[in-house]
Amino acid sequence: MTSGNRVAIVGAGIAGLACAKVLGQEGFPVEVFDRTPDVGGVWSATRRYPGLQAQNSKHSYHFSDYPMPGHYPQVPDGQQMQDYLDGYVRHNNLGHNLRLNTEVVAADPVDSGWLLEVRDEGGVHRASCDHLVIANGVFSDPAVPDYAGADQFRRAGGQLGHASDFHDVEAVRDRSVVVVGYGKSACDIAEAVSHVAASTTVVARRLMWKMPRKLVRGLDYERLTMTRMGEAHFRYQELGRIERFLHGSGVSFRDANLDTIQEMVTKRTKLRELGLVPEGRFEEIAESTVSLVTEGFYDQVEAGRIAVYRDSTITEMLAGANGTGVQLSTGEAIQADIVVCATGFQQRVPFLTPYVQRQLTDDDGNFRLYRQILPVGVPNLTFAGYNSSVISALNAEVAAHWTAALLTGRLNPPTPDDMRAQVDERLAWMAERTHGHHAHGTAITPFSIHNLDEMLRDINYRLPLRTRFAQWFRPIKPSSYRGLGAGRGKANETTRGVQVPAAI
Repeated sequence: MTSGNRVAIVGAGIAGLACAKVLGQEGFPVEVFDRTPDVGGVWSATRRYPGLQAQNSKHSYHFSDYPMPGHYPQVPDGQQMQDYLDGYVRHNNLGHNLRLNTEVVAADPVDSGWLLEVRDEGGVHRASCDHLVIANGVFSDPAVPDYAGADQFRRAGGQLGHASDFHDVEAVRDRSVVVVGYGKSACDIAEAVSHVAASTTVVARRLMWKMPRKLVRGLDYERLTMTRMGEAHFRYQELGRIERFLHGSGVSFRDANLDTIQEMVTKRTKLRELGLVPEGRFEEIAESTVSLVTEGFYDQVEAGRIAVYRDSTITEMLAGANGTGVQLSTGEAIQADIVVCATGFQQRVPFLTPYVQRQLTDDDGNFRLYRQILPVGVPNLTFAGYNSSVISALNAEVAAHWTAALLTGRLNPPTPDDMRAQVDERLAWMAERTHGHHAHGTAITPFSIHNLDEMLRDINYRLPLRTRFAQWFRPIKPSSYRGLGAGRGKANETTRGVQVPAAI
């Protein structure tokens, strides 16, 4: 492709905005479509639930060349995150690229690129592009279980909905609330509503380990998840020298470290006293995500303001003379005026034709993307943000540079057969290590830094050795990657042919 080719991006979240900025700097005319009235994706006001906060601190959750405002708190909330992304749009003059309140309802491949049908306030229109970037997010399609008795529950006045549709904590004042799930969003919502609801119940099919934001001096959430040493404690597909030691002759050292953290977390959050110790080892915290302790959640459980039913599911929704409620798999019936399902999302691209969708996924619905970006065999198409991570802004930004290098010819990927083989190996490895909980192949957690390294090697860009060394012991700094954008890609040209060293 040349810089005159038109690029359409579906989604104005973190990944879509990063792509728009980077590809625009490369000279590509870019249009960004999003069905919501604001930018932000998961941070959009249309999806912001009470208690929503970033998992990371403001020092790690930002783009390399656009830090968080200095007056922000250590951990930004949902409104501040959306404001930050809105500021990123203004800072990079992306406003003219945005088509908000505009949904892509169909995308058909044609010889010259893609023919799009888009729907806005004026109706359905046609548009076209030479290259399509799908940045609709791996958390775009809310998943709500199909509960028996749901219709009767609603007719009797009960409310049932997904966490992304729950925006006003005052709506549950003096009501009985059941939150389904035990992930970050479930615990955030439960803690927020427990201060105003008549009762708050969490129904958790499976308890998972959660890491407090701060554990002890020198050990916190970011040091575990955003350093090379912390990441090395979890077994990657290909091991560097230190990783080979930690998972070989030094495995007892690695196990002792994780066991110590497990015991510290258990005591810090009083899991034994509350009867909430998860089954399995602490290392399972990193199956496909790393869950963070919601501030105040376990305090509210201890105070009796939140009741947690572990190892339980809802088998039926109830409606009768005594009001509405839910029946649990344990046999207990619980009063429920409002049921909030923090039950995750499904990864779908509904606007693509069935033929193209079959090309993108396997029989289990897993996305077959080389480097989480490039579908093999579908021309003029890339994905953005399908490398979901704990440092998603930085991973998305580097992926945008990878895509720019691909489109401008600076990156020559392996042969299609080699890419397919690598995708097969990666999906098999992910399925084995996560027991199938890998978000249909779109999650790279806890291997965010490995993902960065792989993309940087592909485009022949390397960090200074001192920076890589510091990342072993200190959380990664997005500003360390600011040089990627120097000269609108010229920095990458000058490093072609440079051999990038393997991981230490």
